[in-house]
Amino acid sequence: MLDDVLALIQDNDRFFVTTHLGPDGDALGSQLALGRFLEKIGKSVAMVNSDEQDYNLDWMPGVDRVEVFDNSLSQHEALAEADVAFVLDTNDEERIGKVGSLVRDANATTVLIDHHLEPERWFDVLFVRETAAATGEMIYEIIGEIAPDVIDEEIATTLYTAIMTDTGSFRYSSVTPDLHRIIADILERGEIEPAPIHETVHDRKSMPGLRLLGRMLNRIRLRYNGQLGYSVVTQRMVEDTGASWDDKQGFVNYVLSIEGVKTALLFSETDDGSKISFRSEADIRVDEWARHFGGGGHRNAAGAYVKRPTFEKTIEDVIDAASDYIAFEPRHASDEELSPEDRSYLNTLLDGASDSN
Repeated sequence: MLDDVLALIQDNDRFFVTTHLGPDGDALGSQLALGRFLEKIGKSVAMVNSDEQDYNLDWMPGVDRVEVFDNSLSQHEALAEADVAFVLDTNDEERIGKVGSLVRDANATTVLIDHHLEPERWFDVLFVRETAAATGEMIYEIIGEIAPDVIDEEIATTLYTAIMTDTGSFRYSSVTPDLHRIIADILERGEIEPAPIHETVHDRKSMPGLRLLGRMLNRIRLRYNGQLGYSVVTQRMVEDTGASWDDKQGFVNYVLSIEGVKTALLFSETDDGSKISFRSEADIRVDEWARHFGGGGHRNAAGAYVKRPTFEKTIEDVIDAASDYIAFEPRHASDEELSPEDRSYLNTLLDGASDSN
């Protein structure tokens, strides 16, 4: 656990740090904070991910020091020479991407730092705390135990971004008084202002992204007497608007913001399946629902990737399973099926119809 991680940091000199595919704010922020911290206490650090971060995180301090895996000799050497390999914010080899198998087979001591349920068992050391609001909170704890005075503007910015993004801007049930005290310490030590970080992460929208948002909003449907909201993003919608898949980040929160909605879903069509984002209000958990479809995540924010015969079938199956995990109004039967209107709507989408936005 924590003591083992602290000992490994103090007793070793060369480190390799990676995180999951499509690094989000918590993943990248935790990686950058840990990497910067290790460098400041005199350690050698290589940071390598299987793909690039979301576009709204390309401003983060130190992001240019994170390499995207390209199978180069130098990257293989960095892992081969590492004493310790850290995996952050994911407990699944497949979610690490191409780097995953390399880390698993490496001679380095493999360390998992994460706050998700059910970690795989191949890690040598596990620092896992399911009650942590973010992996960034756990990185802060590591730094605080060894050398809290090294928290500078760069480390503070990355830690704040990690925690802020993974708590829905501090609105999820994982947010506690202790977490707010941690944030206060981060702000004070780094002498940073939160507003510019929030604006940069959440308020940068491209025109194609806004067009895509408009089409997604037009497709919102409500179920279970308005307590479940869902929408879709199809490949055709992305192509027609000229948007990128990164542009849909945060779309599901618009669905959750509808008055009366307890839980929200966003279905994104991919080449071989569907990516599903689950969100919920503070007192409702969606992680078990997502896990039923091969995914996982947190109490209020989870995801799954489903390979099914059709996009429509995935939507039907996920929505039909909702009442097995969410306590909707009792008058709604658990086996409620898609209405004829909803079926017609989905068929129209899959036939490639587009708006005239």
